[in-house]
Amino acid sequence: MKIGFAPARARRACVSAGLIVPLVAAAQPHDPSIAAAGRATVLTASAPAAHAGRSASDSGLEALLAEAIEHNPEIRAARSERAAARARIAPAGALDDPMVEAGIVNLPAASPSLAREDMTMKILGLSQRIPYPGKRGLKHDVAVLDSESLDHAYAETVNRVVRDARVAYYELALVHASRRLIDDSRALVRQLLKVADARYAVGRGNQVDVLRGQTQLSKLSEEVLKLERERATATTELARMLGRDAALSVVDARLESGEVHLDPAQLRAEALSRRPQLRALESLVARNRRSIDLAKTGRYPDFDLRLSYGQRDRMPGGPGRSDLVSVTVAMNLPIWEGTKTQPRIAEAAALHEQALSLLQAQRNETVMRLGQQIAAAKQSLRTARLYRSEIIPQAYATIDAAISAYQVGRSDFALLLDNQMALLNFQLGEAAAVAAYDKALAEIDFVTGRAAPALAALGEGEQR
Repeated sequence: MKIGFAPARARRACVSAGLIVPLVAAAQPHDPSIAAAGRATVLTASAPAAHAGRSASDSGLEALLAEAIEHNPEIRAARSERAAARARIAPAGALDDPMVEAGIVNLPAASPSLAREDMTMKILGLSQRIPYPGKRGLKHDVAVLDSESLDHAYAETVNRVVRDARVAYYELALVHASRRLIDDSRALVRQLLKVADARYAVGRGNQVDVLRGQTQLSKLSEEVLKLERERATATTELARMLGRDAALSVVDARLESGEVHLDPAQLRAEALSRRPQLRALESLVARNRRSIDLAKTGRYPDFDLRLSYGQRDRMPGGPGRSDLVSVTVAMNLPIWEGTKTQPRIAEAAALHEQALSLLQAQRNETVMRLGQQIAAAKQSLRTARLYRSEIIPQAYATIDAAISAYQVGRSDFALLLDNQMALLNFQLGEAAAVAAYDKALAEIDFVTGRAAPALAALGEGEQR
């Protein structure tokens, strides 16, 4: 379950003070059958339509999330970056390529001849650079931790895209819920206008009632236009999260109606231990710590091992010469520690401190953000419950009383419109609260590192 607060524009549009929609099919006086039918229509068409059960929307939403994970360009880019980091592990700890050499040594310059001088020979040599013990292991460790960091960064990207897709989905669901409520309202306004016309035609009403109803019907049409704009915005955002370059086909997005128990202490512990962004920074801290050790190995030399074979020609008119074998070991002298090694150690230490600070800052931000979203979810849930259990039932009762009063001429048409518009606004407010609750849960799932059920399909091993 998840949700977020309704778009400010949609909320202002749907709850504006001037938008008073009669959802009651008012009856003509002295016609109890029409009055009863009117009340039945109110209670049927105005019943809370803002949300459907979780089972009704989960399957469609999960399919969209799976599509986003598969095709979103940001996720694909992060996946490729992760693959590149994994491919760097093996080369990091490998030896340098060996060197092969071939040539002629000690050839007399005055009279070039391969047989004149004893030291003239053709050689074939092989050399290999051997790093100081421990250097290769440290380079391998740094590459492994780099890869782990990018694994977690990939999971964070998936979480973020899933969160954004869910939020866009719930924005679209809120638009659909609002549209259904307003469409029901427009149908009832048209019925009410028929009643007002009939009353005016027989001299029981006045033209102001008819004009007032027509005005409210036009305002509802205006709200539909605004909702269409909101629908296009949410649909475009959802298509972007899915990695599509074309508009979405019809998506029957619906708000969730279930409730989730939120334990702040448990969620905090989960966020600090599971959120991929924190785990990526932890890997970065470990990586930079190993980089310090690697930089310190610059104080120690590397070795070049060389093996060569020299072939000498036979002496002119004399015996043959023996071939020669040479084995040598060379090493560099790290005498420039002050200008090379120490600055590298200082750089690695500074990056390590930076990673530690970033990790602490991100932990603080995670705890703060989680607390905000838990508070938002609880507030939205309490608001939705208040609308559902108290405000909307009271609004129904008020409308029923207004219908009865209108039948016997003790209430005017304007009051009936006002009461029905209040009911519509309450229903829209409940839908917005449910949407806010769902989006707050999406944020909580993101912060705790469990933004999508589809993440489980990737496998925990793949995230690590």
